Amino acid sequence: MKSDQQKISTQVIHAGQAPDPTTGAVMTPIYATSTFVQKSPGVHQGYEYSRSGNPTRDALEKCMAELEDGVAGFAYASGLAATSNVLDLLGGGAHIISGNDIYGGTYRLLEQVKKVSAALEVTYIDFQDLDQLREAIRPETKAIWVETPTNPLLQIYDLEKIAAIARPHKILTICDNTFATPYLQKPLAFGFDIVVHSATKYLNGHSDVVAGIVVVKTLEMAEKMKFLQNAVGSILSPFDAFLVLRGIKTLVLRMRAHSENAMKIARFLEQHDNVKHVLYPGLKSHKQHSLAKAQMLDFGGMVSFYLRGDLDAAKKFTESTRLFALAESLGGVESLVELPAIMTHASIPANIRNQYGISDNLIRLSVGIEDADDLINDLDQGLKQMNEVT
Repeated sequence: MKSDQQKISTQVIHAGQAPDPTTGAVMTPIYATSTFVQKSPGVHQGYEYSRSGNPTRDALEKCMAELEDGVAGFAYASGLAATSNVLDLLGGGAHIISGNDIYGGTYRLLEQVKKVSAALEVTYIDFQDLDQLREAIRPETKAIWVETPTNPLLQIYDLEKIAAIARPHKILTICDNTFATPYLQKPLAFGFDIVVHSATKYLNGHSDVVAGIVVVKTLEMAEKMKFLQNAVGSILSPFDAFLVLRGIKTLVLRMRAHSENAMKIARFLEQHDNVKHVLYPGLKSHKQHSLAKAQMLDFGGMVSFYLRGDLDAAKKFTESTRLFALAESLGGVESLVELPAIMTHASIPANIRNQYGISDNLIRLSVGIEDADDLINDLDQGLKQMNEVT
């Protein structure tokens, strides 16, 4: 059976990988080498220097290209390194349109790095209103940057409609697919050009790697990205590539468990007296529930909610959970809780955070794969302790 006919549950185990030709090892070895012997100058076995190509990294890149239905993948030392290299495609003085609800690190990269180093211009909009997108397009617009579900407000954007608006203008469409993963959503299938992942999160799934992935739709784009990856050099190490490959093998099983637990927790929170509003695409109360249902296979493991309380109450709650560890990042098998205004999105100025809804009482949960009842009990006791400061 050809790989493109296989189900994703099979692809995550086998895509891009084959038994090692030298030893027959089932798992792709860690090729911890910086350079490769050449038979004659310029004559080699496909590898010459590990920045340009490494067998372990290649296996991961091929795996991700297949999972995202792209033609090529590229692995980086972090999600932000991947994002930065994609932005390098645009050239100096480019204009991009970005969602106004994005990861704080992406916002910092755009505002404090690329605006200085590449004279990048950015317009932030709400992609729920496609008229805003149409009005924001300029002759110099080179790219549209989308997260869906967004971080941290879990908004859902219509990828197919956004791609259709961009296509006549020859604008590059880029989707950060970190929250959804290729199991829940495949942006290239909806007409997008590039997919970006923080592989640190669900792809690896075990909170022991920092990594980034880019997957592209066309061979022309693959050639450009390959040049930039080699020229800039922020590549993923063989050991980390090995760990991400290992994590991907259980991606489908984990995402099912994450999604199941998150739904149970979202429903619990929706009924809790100390919770003002829950943001989870799987709930019928979510504004884009119907779109999420149509665009995604399931709704993922991220849940955000507003407490009935102030910053002190939010701090008390996050300090009181026992199974939900107070930590940044997401997507591991263990559950995490964080306060975006102070942690992951602190780089966004307070007035802008508040304008978009990232207030001091917004909590973001990365729901792990522990027993759902244990997680709910943990949240319940944390919410009760919060009453001491409200």
